[in-house]
Amino acid sequence: MMSLHLKTVHKVLCLGAHSDDIEIGCGATLLHLIRERPSLEVYWAIFSARGPRAREARASAREFLRGAGSHRIRIGKYRESYFPSEWPAIKDAFEEIKGQFNPDLVFTHFRDDRHQDHRVLSDLAWNTFRSHLVLEYEIPKYDGDLATPNVYLPVPRGLCEQKVKGLLRHFQTQSNKHWFTKDTFWALLRLRGIECASPTGLAEAFYGRKLGLST
Repeated sequence: MMSLHLKTVHKVLCLGAHSDDIEIGCGATLLHLIRERPSLEVYWAIFSARGPRAREARASAREFLRGAGSHRIRIGKYRESYFPSEWPAIKDAFEEIKGQFNPDLVFTHFRDDRHQDHRVLSDLAWNTFRSHLVLEYEIPKYDGDLATPNVYLPVPRGLCEQKVKGLLRHFQTQSNKHWFTKDTFWALLRLRGIECASPTGLAEAFYGRKLGLST
C-alpha cells in the first residue's frame, strides 16, 4: 500500500452536496488533521441545505471545525436532487470558491456515487481543481454503491466517537432514516480499519484517482 504524508497540507476544501455529507465522509479525518495541525485553514461548503437542514449544517460544521486555525462555512440553497439541471449555477459557485481559496487538499464525493447531486459535485471538483490533490469520500446508503477505496487514514477511536456522536446529535431531521444510525457509521469505520490493518481498528477511506509523488 502506498503511503501519503499529509504534513504539507495547510489548507483544506471540503465539498458536500447535503448538510451531513462532509461529516459522514471525512469527519474523523478532519478532526484528526485539526488536532495534528492547529493552524489548518478549512473552507467548508455545503450546496443544498434549507431551513432546519441549514441550521443543522452550520451548527455541526462549527463543532467539527472547532480548533482549526481559521475556517469559512458556506451554505448554499441549490435544489436538492436537481443538481444536474443546476450545473451552470453550481459551476459558477465553484469558480467563486476557487477565486477565494487555493487548497492543498480537496475532499469531495465519490465520482461513481449513485446520487446525482453527489456526482455533480465530484465532476465539478475535478473540473475546477485540476492541479490539486483530490480525495473522494464515501456515503453509505440504500443504493449499495460502496466500492473499493485505495487511500486509507487510520483514525483514533476517540475521534471516531466524536464523529458519530456529532452526527447523531446535530442531524435530528435524519433520525427517521433507516440507515442513519450509529451502527452504520461504526460499521464502515471498522470495515475500512480492517482493510488497512489500522492500529486502532478504525479508518476512513477515500478514492484517489490522480495522485502525484514528489521526492
